Amino acid sequence: MNNPIASAIKQVCDEKNIPQEYVIEALEFALAAAYRKDFGEKNQNIKAEFDIQTGDSRIFDVKTVVRDFSPEELEDQLAKVTEHRVEDKADKQDEAEEEKRFNPKTDIMISDAKILREDSDVGEVIKTELPVNEEYGRMAAQTAKQVIIQKLREAERDLIFDEFQDRQDTLIMATVQRKETSRVLLDIGRGTAIMPNEELSPRERYMPGDRIKVYVVSVTRGTRGPEIIVSRSHENLLRKIFETEIPEVESGAIEIKAVARDVGERAKVAVVAYQENIDPIGSCIGQRGSRIQTIIAELGGEKVDIIQYDDDVSIFIMNALSPAKISRIELDQENHRARVFVKEDQLSLAIGKGGQNVRLASQLTHWNIEVVSEQEGVGQESKDEEMADNKEENSDEDLDTPENLAEILTGSEDDK
Repeated sequence: MNNPIASAIKQVCDEKNIPQEYVIEALEFALAAAYRKDFGEKNQNIKAEFDIQTGDSRIFDVKTVVRDFSPEELEDQLAKVTEHRVEDKADKQDEAEEEKRFNPKTDIMISDAKILREDSDVGEVIKTELPVNEEYGRMAAQTAKQVIIQKLREAERDLIFDEFQDRQDTLIMATVQRKETSRVLLDIGRGTAIMPNEELSPRERYMPGDRIKVYVVSVTRGTRGPEIIVSRSHENLLRKIFETEIPEVESGAIEIKAVARDVGERAKVAVVAYQENIDPIGSCIGQRGSRIQTIIAELGGEKVDIIQYDDDVSIFIMNALSPAKISRIELDQENHRARVFVKEDQLSLAIGKGGQNVRLASQLTHWNIEVVSEQEGVGQESKDEEMADNKEENSDEDLDTPENLAEILTGSEDDK
């Protein structure tokens, strides 16, 4: 390991945090590419092997032994390949299911293989070492350099992708790099994350150098490496912060059943405890509000209401509309609508500023909630009953009056 190449490989591994086998693989690929460019022939399958202990490299032509093909079969395959070049790519699956074709670059027929080695058998791999020209090192240096840089960059991107794909749907710490027109770029260690404008919290200001927690929404392969999308507005951000700050939630003793957010303003979180001695709301709030204040600070001042979940829809809706006091509820199960009656002095509290409270309650319970005052509800019911009675009375009167009967009879005679 004292040779210069081995030292250079170790340095690259340390700087890029890339496993040694990745670097050696890139180097072998580069050596093969350089040899192929300067000395390779059309039907050679060039592979390189590098010995990190000695710093020596060897070049091979690698072939897989296949059965013998007749001249007629080879001609037929050549004709099919020519036809395929003008066909649509949709037929690739059907082609893959066909019998394996002979590829002179990667295959060698058994009869030719036995000339090289008598005990050759179908399916084996034969490696034929190729001579290395004295000018090989100097002529291929630039090609090898470019290939190594490209392969190392690809290896680094693959490692970053694998690392953050495993961290999808989690919280990570990030440092704000800069704010652009449509997004914020964040430094997340080995990579850069993107937070689009729709994933921002409207109350927060993102200044370069700020350290924030973000939720990893998705990790995909992009043309320039992994594309990591993070969020400060996703409802799961709140779920993960609860898991981080409240041990009972992390352990599963308390479950978050639903979350509704008006990002930057207010959120409602429905919780339920699975142990009788645990108060879910008290545990989430903490002693003197310590836990919930930490969560609010983490959300940049977004207020958080803790709601007791209940399997009874009526009770759950009543809890979701807190702090307003509910008089009664009418449920329309078929249309998933709830009509909530409150006293006049509770109406504005139930609806909330700009309808925020009832809107969040609807999101939390997944019911379309309509809030009305008791007086309005009673008045509307009386009005509906009165209109129904009047309609019935008018209908009876129309049938009983002699004038109407005479008009009907006269009309009948005219029709005749």
